[in-house]
Amino acid sequence: MGKYRLLREALLASGVLQANELVPAEPVEVEALLRVHTPRWVRAVLEDRLTESEERRLGFPWSPELVMRSRAAVGGTCAAAARALSEGIGGNLAGGTHHAFPDHGEGYCVFNDIAVSIRMLQAERSVRRALVVDLDVHQGNGTAAVFDEDPEVFTFSMHGERNFPFRKQRSSLDIGLPDGVGDDVYLDVLARHLPRVLEAARPDIVYYQAGVDPLAEDTLGRLSLTHAGLEARDTFVLEAARRSGIPVVVTLGGGYARPLESTVRAHIGTYRAARTVWG
Repeated sequence: MGKYRLLREALLASGVLQANELVPAEPVEVEALLRVHTPRWVRAVLEDRLTESEERRLGFPWSPELVMRSRAAVGGTCAAAARALSEGIGGNLAGGTHHAFPDHGEGYCVFNDIAVSIRMLQAERSVRRALVVDLDVHQGNGTAAVFDEDPEVFTFSMHGERNFPFRKQRSSLDIGLPDGVGDDVYLDVLARHLPRVLEAARPDIVYYQAGVDPLAEDTLGRLSLTHAGLEARDTFVLEAARRSGIPVVVTLGGGYARPLESTVRAHIGTYRAARTVWG
């Protein structure tokens, strides 16, 4: 959890973001969570009713702090989406909890912030169609499951094929990469597929799950991207959306490098790319 504080401090110290651009996230309302998650799962989290097996699958023990952090992460993505619709881009310095399913959490993901945000915007009729571009090294299995039968939401996941989750869900488009892929192959694959995805999805908004765990130093990644490669990835995605006139929501996603400063540096690269593309 230390990366979130370090990232905020580093973004301000580097001048990539200014203090007046950071707004504390409000915890999402329970009614919004219920647009995606089952009442039993929401109650289990909020009321400390998780079973031992559910805690093991989640990867966290229950605590009041976990509940608040999970609700705030969803609230942050919802606020970032509102900002994106009004200003073209919005970001959450957390979120990207793409392993959360309607009826359970896993892989350190309690509630699915991207899915809840999309359902809220659809309910408000702020958008009709949405695209999730998930470039975390782990497949966005929870997000794929939520929208499996929804033709209005296109889910695109480009991930390590042999990495977690070992039982993949079906996204609208899945690109599984072999272990060890580096910058050139990765960026070539992305360049070949993203334009087709944007054309097929015809979205009113893009959610960019910008996990930095494809980094070579990442302890859970199994790919071999450099910092420059990750920033080129981010720039490519953000430029493609801006050229198409589509608002973008950026979520943080995974990053587990040692030392931790390497992960923080990679997340800063994402926001530097956003600053460069959007000004």
